Amino acid sequence: MEGTVTIVAASGSAAGRARLQAFSDPAGFPVIIRGLEAGQTVDRTIQVKSVGRGLDAEADWAELMRIVVEEAEFILSNTTESGFAVPAGLTLDLTGMTASAPPSYPAKLLALLVARFAAGRSRLTILPTELVGRNGDVLKRTVLDLARRSRASDALLTWIEEQCVFANSLVDRIVSAPLDPAGAIAEPYALWAVENQPGLKLPCAHPAIRIVDDLEPVERLKIHILNLGHSFLAETWLTGRMDADETVRGMLTRAEIRNDLLSLYRDEVIPGFAVHGMGEAASAYAATTMERFENPFLDHRLADIASGHKTKVARRIGGFIEWAATADTNRKSPRLAAIAAKYAKEIAA
Repeated sequence: MEGTVTIVAASGSAAGRARLQAFSDPAGFPVIIRGLEAGQTVDRTIQVKSVGRGLDAEADWAELMRIVVEEAEFILSNTTESGFAVPAGLTLDLTGMTASAPPSYPAKLLALLVARFAAGRSRLTILPTELVGRNGDVLKRTVLDLARRSRASDALLTWIEEQCVFANSLVDRIVSAPLDPAGAIAEPYALWAVENQPGLKLPCAHPAIRIVDDLEPVERLKIHILNLGHSFLAETWLTGRMDADETVRGMLTRAEIRNDLLSLYRDEVIPGFAVHGMGEAASAYAATTMERFENPFLDHRLADIASGHKTKVARRIGGFIEWAATADTNRKSPRLAAIAAKYAKEIAA
């Protein structure tokens, strides 16, 4: 990769500011890789030096706008599963430079694209990694809808539509714990799958990066096996009122919980993949997922996984039930259906 990375935080918390300062340290920050890979123990540290600076979107808006206009080639995002939401009725003044950061990521992105378009700069590649189906398509549609609502010119709409590449992508890696002031502990398993399209460019090359013709099979495996498993364990943790520091690995040392998850995969999840012709792939991925969950080096807290639980259940569990039903309307998933129905009622209320 040529050039450097700028990391931008949306929140202005004290911990966030300290982390941003650490990102600007030329010495870099550590990412510790721990776990099992091909049956061998992995425990190594990578000192990341590709990040050149950290910015706060609110406090450093003018500098962020300058970077996007003058330097940026790629914009990656990693907001939450609800990170593409735009406040109802929001419009932007697209006639000049936006003086301050607007609310929501899509609005910020639109404001930055407007500034780049006004400066006559070339195209951008936009790579969302949020756990949203067809995330590139959804983000592009959201940005264009906001632009139209804000009375964007035809020229701007055409530039966004034709000159900006919004890629669908998915990241699959468990990052269990942040390091202070910056860094993380992660498992050896890693995948960044990006769906191919005309004009696609990537910011770097890596063995874990795969360009695929169709992202959906990769996406379904991760969301409806690994992430679904996480949400099932989070539901077990919440209903059981377990210890606040309980971890995935700790829960799976209890035979009853481990067997519950295995039987859920065997009886309700893998058959749902099988009706779509993905039974073998699902079985293999479920086995790999259990190994990843039981990584002896990772302490993945259920309290972190349970954040935004209702939204995650709708996407991971409710979405799986709906997808499986498109191939077999008679398929039953009683345990998953009970969890999905519980939170559907709460959301409706």
